[in-house]
Amino acid sequence: MNYPDYDSIHMGRSSIDLYSNDVGAPFVEITSFAAYVGGSPTNISVGGRRLGLNTVALTALGNDPVGDFILNFLEKEGVETRFIPRKPGKRTSAVVLGIEPPDRFPLVYYRDNCADIELTIDDVLAAPITSCRVFQFAGTNLCREPSRSATFFAAELAKKAGVEVVFDIDFRPDQWHDPRAFGVMARAILPLVDIVLGTEDEINATMLMDPAQITLTHSQVSDTKVAGDVDAAIAHLLALGPKALVQKRGAEGVRIHLQRDGATPERIDAPGFPVEVYNILGAGDAFAAGFLCGRLKGMDWYKSGRLGGACGAIVVTKHGCANFMPTWDELEDFVSRHGGL
Repeated sequence: MNYPDYDSIHMGRSSIDLYSNDVGAPFVEITSFAAYVGGSPTNISVGGRRLGLNTVALTALGNDPVGDFILNFLEKEGVETRFIPRKPGKRTSAVVLGIEPPDRFPLVYYRDNCADIELTIDDVLAAPITSCRVFQFAGTNLCREPSRSATFFAAELAKKAGVEVVFDIDFRPDQWHDPRAFGVMARAILPLVDIVLGTEDEINATMLMDPAQITLTHSQVSDTKVAGDVDAAIAHLLALGPKALVQKRGAEGVRIHLQRDGATPERIDAPGFPVEVYNILGAGDAFAAGFLCGRLKGMDWYKSGRLGGACGAIVVTKHGCANFMPTWDELEDFVSRHGGL
């Protein structure tokens, strides 16, 4: 029997994340920041690796010190980086974050002329898309070319090869010329997708028709609210092809919607792990790492959801994201102290 070379490959944005050290202070009063590695697929690849998976990061970096910073961290974590191109004349992204728990996390992206949007079809062809068990990508990939067509191409390759395709909705309204365009692209790629991951607001964003549905305060992307009928949106998205939609519900846990041969989707509720929130940014990426780990280890939907929820619960108590992803031993200890899977 032939086995894939890798467990999972994660395609999309990467950045240096500067997190406020002055927790609770208004953004204008911040005096210093801690530097971490960020970006949804980058975070998930690190999270999976710490749980014992053989993961690949497919992003792009500039020929700059920030790119060196990210590459150095990923290599130390054991994430496969051979397929990360450097893009001359482009910049590695940056994110600046304030931390005002429990519910204010003002966030500013610096993605002008950014390298990861320059991922091309040739970069995809150079990567082991068909030599892994899971191909995961983020919605931000679809905001501009050439990353958009490269992501569609990668999903086509993976689907044809029988690789499970996972779409993390990752709705970032300030990255789109029109937030309604996000839904157009999300719906277009769904026939190539097996599993969708998203919050209620992100799910509603895939069906957005009126910008008035969005509530966004300045650049506080983490505070984005999108009105809509989430159950209707889920039914519509599942009808486009995915076998499962995983609805992340914060402290309430996760609700997994399974499409069963045209019948009403089956629901599986996996309760969460209530903890005191320190910083919510990165919780979704931690969830994805744990959830995919559960799937790759042969766990059922419920236990995979619980495993993802445990990873998210651990990370919301930390200062950053990728740098604070739990190891398998840490995860087992946390779960055992909170009722098990």
